[in-house]
Amino acid sequence: MVVVVVTLAGMNETVQFHFDVMCPWAYQTSVWLRDVSRQTGLDIRWRFFSLEEQNRDEGKKHPWERAWSYGWGMLRVAALLRRTSNDDCGRFYEVAGHALHVEGRKPHRPEVAAELLESIGLDPALVQQAIDDPTTHDDVKADHDAVFARGGFGVPLLVFDDDSCLFGPALTPAVLGDEALALWDVVNGMRRFPHVYELKRPKTDDDMRHIAQQFAPYLSARDWESRERPAR
Repeated sequence: MVVVVVTLAGMNETVQFHFDVMCPWAYQTSVWLRDVSRQTGLDIRWRFFSLEEQNRDEGKKHPWERAWSYGWGMLRVAALLRRTSNDDCGRFYEVAGHALHVEGRKPHRPEVAAELLESIGLDPALVQQAIDDPTTHDDVKADHDAVFARGGFGVPLLVFDDDSCLFGPALTPAVLGDEALALWDVVNGMRRFPHVYELKRPKTDDDMRHIAQQFAPYLSARDWESRERPAR
C-alpha cells in the first residue's frame, strides 16, 4: 500500500507572483502555481517584472520610452486589467503565455494581444486603451522597481505573506497534481532558511536538449534577442 501525505501549505495564504510574459521559465512556474492554487486555495496576486529593462543595454531606450515594447507592452495591458480585476490580469497572462510558449504565436504584437482578450470575453479595444494611457507605464515600473530594490534579478519570483522572497522554482515542464503539492512543500521548506541563497542542479547536455525541446514554440515565436545579466 502506498500512503501519500499531502501538506496543504498555502491554505488561506497569498503569494505575489512576479512575471514577464516573455519568460518561458516564468510561464511554466505559473502553470504549476495555478495548480497549487486550485488544490489549496492559495491566493495568487499577479505582479510585474521587466526583462527588457533588467537586461537593457546602456544607451538604449527604456521600455517606457517606447510606444509599444514586446514584454513591457503586454504588461501594460495586464496592468490596465489589474486595476479592476486581479483575476482578469491572471487570465490574460494565462492565454498570452499559452499562446507564446505552447502555440508559438506572437502575443507581443498588439493585434494578437487583442485577439487573445476577445477569446476570454474581454474587450479587445483594451489593448489600445493601455497603449493610450501613459499611467500604465507607472504601474509596471512600480512593481519592477519594488522587487528590484530588494534584490530581484529575474522571474519567476515569489513574494510571500511573511515578506520572504524566492526566485524560482525554474522547471520545465510544470508538475501538476500530487507532484505540484510536493514541490510546493519544498518551496515552503526553503523559506525556513533565509540564509540559504542558492540550490541549483547542474545541467547536462541532455538537460539542454530537453530545455530546447520544451521551449521550441517560444524560440520560434520571439522577435527579440534574449539577453541575461548575471544574477546578484
